[in-house]
Amino acid sequence: LVTGGSRGIGWAIARGLLQEGAKVAIIARQESGINQVVSDFAQQFGSGQILGLVGDCADATCLSERVSELEKAWGGLDGVVANVGDGRSVPDPVPDAEQWSQVWQTNFETALITTRTCLPMLQARQGSLLFISSITGLSALGAPVDYSVAKTAFIALAQNLARKVAPKVRVNEIVPGNVFFPGGSWDEKVRAQPGAVETMLLSQVPLQRFGTPEEIADAAIFLCSPRASFITGSVLLVDG
Repeated sequence: LVTGGSRGIGWAIARGLLQEGAKVAIIARQESGINQVVSDFAQQFGSGQILGLVGDCADATCLSERVSELEKAWGGLDGVVANVGDGRSVPDPVPDAEQWSQVWQTNFETALITTRTCLPMLQARQGSLLFISSITGLSALGAPVDYSVAKTAFIALAQNLARKVAPKVRVNEIVPGNVFFPGGSWDEKVRAQPGAVETMLLSQVPLQRFGTPEEIADAAIFLCSPRASFITGSVLLVDG
């Protein structure tokens, strides 16, 4: 199961898993987006390999219902990739309560709800739980404060869970750097301030470029696979 799987990093992870022969379910809020991705993937990999679920991972009842559909269809889960997130916020040092709550819900609560919902199925199959966070959770880089704090908590959740649910479930986290894809937040920043973005890449990123969703997906597929069978509690930077 890949949450936020209809675009960007989630889309690339889902596609990479399908290329490896996995059955993949994706969930996102927009039905039109899910339907298009499922149609495209079904043509490439076969309709029996992909399952599309429309739902909001911030809504515990909704997610539970969708995961029940998955369980009925496939019988269980070997892996979950919690990928929902959004770096858009406001520049205020301390955003107001409503703004903070919204960003916290999107960037932390979705992962917590996903974990609560899916953990029993992962324990039954001795599966793998992978979180997709952000480098803003490790360092103060000037990103929105509410977003950065949520991602820091996200990393702490993964590391604590890894100890609590071992040895039945492996829990790891990928910390992506600046990843560009059409319609993403970096796409918006490039359009608004191309010079500033170019300066940032050249001065702060040793590889002097954006990452791609596929580069994050390669790391994710490894951590979800049996080849990472002795890795848990890891925070892997994929940041150039």
